[in-house]
Amino acid sequence: MQLGIIGSGSWATALAKICTDNKQSLNWCVRSEEIVHHLQHRHHNPGYLSSVYFDTNLLTLGTDIAGTIAASDCVLIAVPSAYVTASLAGLPANAFEGKKVISAVKGILPDNNLLLNDYLKEHFNLPLSDYFTVMGPCHAEEVASEKLSYLTFSGVDVAMAEKIAACFTTEYLNTIVNSDVYGVQYAAVLKNIYALGAGIAHGLEYGDNFLSVLIANCADEMAGFLKKVGIKHIEVGVHEGEDPITHRQNQNYAASVYLGDLLVTCYSLYSRNRTFGNMIGKGYSVKATQLEMNMVAEGYNASRCIYLVNKQIGAEMPIAETVYRILWENVKPRKGFNLVEKTLV
Repeated sequence: MQLGIIGSGSWATALAKICTDNKQSLNWCVRSEEIVHHLQHRHHNPGYLSSVYFDTNLLTLGTDIAGTIAASDCVLIAVPSAYVTASLAGLPANAFEGKKVISAVKGILPDNNLLLNDYLKEHFNLPLSDYFTVMGPCHAEEVASEKLSYLTFSGVDVAMAEKIAACFTTEYLNTIVNSDVYGVQYAAVLKNIYALGAGIAHGLEYGDNFLSVLIANCADEMAGFLKKVGIKHIEVGVHEGEDPITHRQNQNYAASVYLGDLLVTCYSLYSRNRTFGNMIGKGYSVKATQLEMNMVAEGYNASRCIYLVNKQIGAEMPIAETVYRILWENVKPRKGFNLVEKTLV
């Protein structure tokens, strides 16, 4: 199974490291010829995770997305959600025919308010059976330093998801498989919004006591949204049967890909969404924060996308809505969180 990766940011680089540590050859499509040259001659990505060195004998490097897709059986898309549609814009409608696509995109595509699988179905006729996701609490910086982490691979074709996961299993990376394609994607989107909220609270100098209550309520709010969109098996403490492939208990909402990813994104100093929110809480404007940061905070666009999605769904989401109003409607952070205080239990 020949793998291809589209993207050259920190997460794409971390995923490339995991694969090549397993001696898995890769077709890697990066942003520019300068990055190609640097990887070929210096063996590391000059912009992200520069401490990670690659065996370039395992890499076929280039900047042609169409060529990378054509040469690969499985294509892993690791581009920030805001840039996905532009990245794929020049491809023919049959570009993904016969391919498996793995999404490492932790956001909704803001151009059309779609999850990546729905976008690929609409524009490239990719069936859900050929679509997989890789999600979970796994900061790229900790992958670079080989600290033990867990990733969940999700697909309705669970047997194929197992095969894909095997390409990423290392001494420092444990893999888990489930079939909850929509649930893990929405959880990944929501946790970034809530991490922005946690960062704002920190910037406003709330303490750890408040933050723990805020995040507990974020977890409850997320579960309510997931139930509204039809996600099942998320009740904490309830495991309905076992997975027929792995024979593990089926996951619930307390699993790493849901609650675990929420917690680390809200608390970790590696979290760019928490960092973004912290600056907003300290009084930076959105524009100034974007200019200050060198990486994309997915929660910024996601807050607006989920606000629009939830107009149709009707879940109770006072925390996510407050984050949206602070970032997009110029509500002062202090005023917004004074209102949030009254909703917490």
